[in-house]
Formats: sequence, structure tokens, C-alpha cells
Amino acid sequence: MIYTVECSFADPTSEAEWNNFYSLEKLPALISVAGFHTSQRFKAISDGCPVYLAVHTIDSLDVLTGDEYRRKGGGNFARWQQHITDWHRNLYSDIGVAPAVNADELLALCASGPDSLIRMGLDPLAMQAVALEKFPELRWLAKLRLSDARLFEGLEGVHLYTPMTEQLTSARAALTAQER
Repeated sequence: MIYTVECSFADPTSEAEWNNFYSLEKLPALISVAGFHTSQRFKAISDGCPVYLAVHTIDSLDVLTGDEYRRKGGGNFARWQQHITDWHRNLYSDIGVAPAVNADELLALCASGPDSLIRMGLDPLAMQAVALEKFPELRWLAKLRLSDARLFEGLEGVHLYTPMTEQLTSARAALTAQER
């Protein structure tokens, strides 16, 4: 399943420190939770959406309600919580493992249907919200080359994100990949 966390941050004076915490401490802690397989962080380059996005591949909703997830900081931003705005969490149906987005690529998310992404030559993955906020109910996810970003400028309903981190994978996921 795909677990997304979106938010903006309202304190410019501590935003860099918060980003370091999230990328260097929180993501590695989360990927160590049993049931987490991938985690990657993004920053929006589009307007009209929360600034930050984290995309995780997890086994099920049970992972997010477990003790290990809470112990390792899940759902808690500690001293940063007061500055977090526009916070949204969703769990989407299984599309397999979330695609890793490289430094020369962007992630596109669209809630208005797959047609605009398909017309741009992308192969979007359909996701249906099944838990947490369940909004937007349907969303499409695709990767595109950074050099193609200008083709998507002004395309209504499509939000583009640049990766802030590499995609982290759990040791369990890495072992499974090696076995294939």
C-alpha cells in the first residue's frame, strides 16, 4: 500500500533544521519499522498543494497503528508540530512498490483523472484511498524526466514534486530484491 504524508511548514527560521530532522532522522527511523518497505521525501515545485510530501510503501494500515511505529516517531513531529500546517495523511490501495524518483526526475500527482498524464506520454498508476483521510479518493502517480517539467506547467490538477532524498528501502526489502 502507498502511505502519503503531506504538509507545509510555517516557520522559515527553523525550516532547514526541520528538513534535516525529517530527512536524516525521521525517514531512517520509519524505514526501520516492520512493514515499511520504501520511503522518499519530496518538495512541491507546483503551487496549490502542500509544500512537502513523503511517499512510503507499507504492508497495511496495521503498520501505522502498531507500537513500533509510534515508538519510532510515526505520526509525531515532536518540537516541530506547532509549525506544521496543511497536514494530510492517506493510505492508498496497493500499486506495488512506490517508484523511486531519481534526481533527474519528478513525481507527478493528479486527482482529476489520468488523461492529462497519459496525453503527456506518462504511464500513471491509479491509487484509491482506503484509509485515514481518504481524500482525494482517487489519485494518479507518475514519474517524468526533469527536462519535461515545462510540458506540465499550468496543467490544472497536476502537482509536480522534486525529490529531497533518495528512496530509502528497508533491509528486508533489499534482501527480497537480492533473492529475485
